[in-house]
Amino acid sequence: MAVKPLPSFLIHRYNDWKSNSYSQNKNWYKKISEEDQRPKAMVISCCDSRVHVTAIFGAEQGEFFIHRNIANLIPPFSPNGDYHGTSAAIEYAVTSLQISKIIVLGHSNCGGVNGCHDMCAGKAPELEKDSSFIGRWMDILRPGYEKVKHILDEEERKEALGKEAVLISLKNLQTFPFIQDAIRKDKLNLYGLWTHIGQGDLEHFIEGHGFKPV
Repeated sequence: MAVKPLPSFLIHRYNDWKSNSYSQNKNWYKKISEEDQRPKAMVISCCDSRVHVTAIFGAEQGEFFIHRNIANLIPPFSPNGDYHGTSAAIEYAVTSLQISKIIVLGHSNCGGVNGCHDMCAGKAPELEKDSSFIGRWMDILRPGYEKVKHILDEEERKEALGKEAVLISLKNLQTFPFIQDAIRKDKLNLYGLWTHIGQGDLEHFIEGHGFKPV
């Protein structure tokens, strides 16, 4: 197998955590490990390493059930027997953990969103290939490109497309029967957020008003 031992810098960081943070909070870690998880919300965010979900909200371990994928996208309900990691995470959150809040969090300068933009503009033929996992995943966002392609400034267009990723995901969430049922019974609320990493800004989607600063 091509699996290597853990790099030394990660070993040092782990040892530092174990000696300090863990040692100082040992009883708390023991407590949460023995209890069932009770997250306050599910957050669906991008894989981008710059998106620090827990830091943005000052969350402690155990507060958020977090699922990350390319461009924080949610596919529509499609029970076809294939592998569906995002759909499985949502199903578990709602039907098993009884999550009452689902947050879709988009962000500035998203590589996946930029890739979709270039693919739809004919500038990334490699993403059009059937063998491209990224391209086929970003097909979810194609309808969003059609809504923003009229924007003349490219950076503004890409930012608008990133926000469309949030809206499309929220729309697709509502195609899942168990989501519909939970909303109908007033047991679940959906939220759309977008953060500008460099400026530290956070915007939330308000029906009829678009994205507004928090």
